[in-house]
Amino acid sequence: MFTQADYDKLNQIMEESPEKKELLSRLLETHRMEISSISHELRNPLTLVYSTLQLIESRHPEVLAYEHWETMRCDIEYMNQLLQELSAYNNCERLTFETIHTINFLKLQVLSFAASLDDTNIEFTSRIEPGLPDICGDRLKLRQILLNLLGNARDAVSSDSDSLSTPPLITFHARTEDRFLLITIKDNGCGILPEQMDTIFNPFVTYKKNGTGLGLAIAHRIASAHGGRLTVSSEPGIMTEFTLLLPI
Repeated sequence: MFTQADYDKLNQIMEESPEKKELLSRLLETHRMEISSISHELRNPLTLVYSTLQLIESRHPEVLAYEHWETMRCDIEYMNQLLQELSAYNNCERLTFETIHTINFLKLQVLSFAASLDDTNIEFTSRIEPGLPDICGDRLKLRQILLNLLGNARDAVSSDSDSLSTPPLITFHARTEDRFLLITIKDNGCGILPEQMDTIFNPFVTYKKNGTGLGLAIAHRIASAHGGRLTVSSEPGIMTEFTLLLPI
């Protein structure tokens, strides 16, 4: 599996000449097809196993009390999630472009996320500057980035809520700057350690319990595929801020 640094180097090499670009494009496409094939072949029998477990549970409810049954069920669900995210990571650069009304699109995302916090003590504030221009992008994949970043922020303040000296807080701010749409998502959770920053966007690198290590890798690649960037800054124990830049 290529790391984000590997992809960046390949893109640099591809810009050197049309011949290198064509050769490496074919190599990357072959690489993606192989991952898709492996993921597909694993997902089919795993789906059958999970369906069988559900059938056993419906016919023999007593198995729910068996030792290790719930652990086995959770492990299968985790493997299924991992394969789904692997497929998503593999298809990050396959975009369906359309014109997106930025303000309406962002309002839908923040309202949906705010609704998910109803039963928590997390304070969520959003600021979407008026007059934001429309952008061209893949609506579903941009939504995937935002939900991933907001979800990570929620996890960060939730897991650290007992040790926070201030109430758990998440902020969302959208604005324009130098022909870019800037979206920042900030939280006052546990933060990211300096030694973790260099690998935070690499696939299968996670510092979160039960994480697959693909969420941020997917978000970073989708941003790059749009001609944008995803950056992060953090002060451990104080705050973490992700900034998504998308060309207008």
